[in-house]
Amino acid sequence: MKFDYISLTGISLALIAILGGQFLEGGNLGSLIQLTAFMIVIGGTLGAIMLQHSLPVFLRGVKMLKWVFRPPLNDFHKMAADLVSWSHLARRGGLLALEPVMEDQDDPFMKKGIQMLVDGVEPNVLRSALWIDIAVYEERTKKAAKVWEAAGGYSPTIGILGAVLGLIHVMENLSDPSKLGAGIAVAFVATIYGVGSANLFFLPVANKLKSIVQEDITRREMFIEGLIAIANGENPRIIEAKVRGYLN
Repeated sequence: MKFDYISLTGISLALIAILGGQFLEGGNLGSLIQLTAFMIVIGGTLGAIMLQHSLPVFLRGVKMLKWVFRPPLNDFHKMAADLVSWSHLARRGGLLALEPVMEDQDDPFMKKGIQMLVDGVEPNVLRSALWIDIAVYEERTKKAAKVWEAAGGYSPTIGILGAVLGLIHVMENLSDPSKLGAGIAVAFVATIYGVGSANLFFLPVANKLKSIVQEDITRREMFIEGLIAIANGENPRIIEAKVRGYLN
């Protein structure tokens, strides 16, 4: 995995712009730090998404968070070169010559595909079996990415809920001016936390994860097309022309 610096740059730029604007306007940055508002928004959002999703889906979504900064390496150029190399190997030594290649694979999906190819499975059966794997993978991973999408939907509303709670606190203490400031602060800061976390973190994370998943699915489709071409005994040059279409 490689580190995705644009994700770190994006979140840093957003925070610097917002906090910098607050500072330039003469605001106190410390006024944006409210533990009560944080508990209401983040705790409430967390509870809502846990209620919406099953435990495996929720945990998978949390585990996928690291992909935002360290996404899986989908090297399409290497995949294209490997498929062409395997086609030459199969053309010279037959499909059984790919058995050592299968043993070198760490990706279970690729290992399964090459194993079926070496075993002489019919191309249409091979395609069908691997497409089922892709469909299951897509459903599981995109459902997990929607954990963050759900968080982006709930947090602004829960921020408004925090604002209402803060205003209730204000109304209850109108006779005591010393307590009005804290209630008003919670009201406004909770709204900032809700809207800010949704638009600066939760929704961008969800969309980035879905794009990463889609890229991985495209890589798997490329792998299937290459394997089918090898199974059909197509000329390596034709196979190269096919798989290079995915590089665009």
